[in-house]
Amino acid sequence: MIGLIISLIVIGLIAGALARLIIPGKQSMSILMTIVLGIVGSFVGGFLGFLIFQHDPMDGFFQPAGIIGSIIGAIVVLFIYTRVKGRRA
Repeated sequence: MIGLIISLIVIGLIAGALARLIIPGKQSMSILMTIVLGIVGSFVGGFLGFLIFQHDPMDGFFQPAGIIGSIIGAIVVLFIYTRVKGRRA
């Protein structure tokens, strides 16, 4: 269980940081928010993978994805976040 939590944090940090590098513009986020972005992106990537491939290798469509799925999911989440935040400002 501890290994799963640590791996989610590490993959979340990597995916969130790469998403922040790919999406242009200034994102004023802390390291903790970058990790949360990556973790949420991992679950979004798992959901998108389920929708695209219609294959359920684990237990449901809401599952963590691999590193590539996490990065793609984090990019999607960050893109939506910057558009919603930009609309409010």
